[in-house]
Amino acid sequence: MGKKEKHCDPDDPDDAQQGDNWDHVALDAEHRLVVSVVPGKRTAENVEALVEDFKERTGGRPMNLITTDEYKPYRKAILKAYGEEIVPSRTGKPGRPKAPYYEPSPELRYATVHKTREKGRVVKIDFRVVFGALAAVQAALRLSMVSNKINTAFVERQNGTDRNRNGRKVRKTYCFSKDWEVHDAVTYFTMYTYNFCWPVRTLRQQNSDGRWLPRTPAMAAGLTDHVWSLREWLTFPTIQRE
Repeated sequence: MGKKEKHCDPDDPDDAQQGDNWDHVALDAEHRLVVSVVPGKRTAENVEALVEDFKERTGGRPMNLITTDEYKPYRKAILKAYGEEIVPSRTGKPGRPKAPYYEPSPELRYATVHKTREKGRVVKIDFRVVFGALAAVQAALRLSMVSNKINTAFVERQNGTDRNRNGRKVRKTYCFSKDWEVHDAVTYFTMYTYNFCWPVRTLRQQNSDGRWLPRTPAMAAGLTDHVWSLREWLTFPTIQRE
């Protein structure tokens, strides 16, 4: 964005909003719903912001199963958000007391996709259980309505859909973003209007007379009962007053 990542100087404040801009996306695969998105540099801070925002939007309840790629900051962010904070008791001995740390809660089930590569090509896809028992992860998979394997295919497919909807993200184009704030704004716009205004073919349902009824991710998740227009989405009050 603005310039290539390899040309950015990490010590130059003017380059802090230049170069690569990643979409950190939390997706509900069953309903194809984009629950949270944090655009920006691929950093531990943005990963933590994504996990915290996802937790807040889902009421803090633990998910049946959380899956990601093997980007290391996810482990720490998920443990901090859903783990149990342990504060060591003081020993009464001289020296600095032990710092608090986090332990995974019994309900936490988290696995990562592990890809084996040879000569730059993926030759095998497996998974690694990070938190929770293998049996608990497998039981969660059996309950899934959309997949029986640990994978990142759903979020990768959503990334492709968003590139189609957002010209700034099309690969090798003159339309790439030059302004960080505008890029972020358009990212939020395309991601969240997708939830309410974009009927997804694989979510459609057939009624009693054989007609196919379109459904958006928000409809599938029970957040609304119809496909929204852009006008409706843009004019919907952010804060609801009773």
